[in-house]
Amino acid sequence: MKFLLDHNLPPALAKALNELSKGEGHSVYPLAERFARTTSDVTWLATLKAEGDWVVISQDRFTKSEAERQAFRRSGMPIFCLARQWSVESYWSKAHNLVRWWPAILKQSSLIKGGAAFKISWRFSPPGKFEQLKI
Repeated sequence: MKFLLDHNLPPALAKALNELSKGEGHSVYPLAERFARTTSDVTWLATLKAEGDWVVISQDRFTKSEAERQAFRRSGMPIFCLARQWSVESYWSKAHNLVRWWPAILKQSSLIKGGAAFKISWRFSPPGKFEQLKI
């Protein structure tokens, strides 16, 4: 699988997760490496859908507009949205916690066929449980 970290997460975090995931055959990319900052969510979601086998990690809830919600629904991709608390945490706290969540994200992603959205809470309890979101 290929994972994309949205602009609202540090590109360095995507690169670190990429190195940690290589052994399991996964790739992780920052959005900025694939698309210009000015690219709309609707556009990059459509591109990833066409390529297939993508999972998105974001602090965004993809609810800015009806067009964005429709693009998400049409994408057929698993999307993991970080809970609000993630936005107020420090860089290193986010990195630490996302690495803790990563095995659960990999497992959940492998179980999903078609699109779905999940919330990643700040608090992690093994094995990691996700709340399904309605977008």
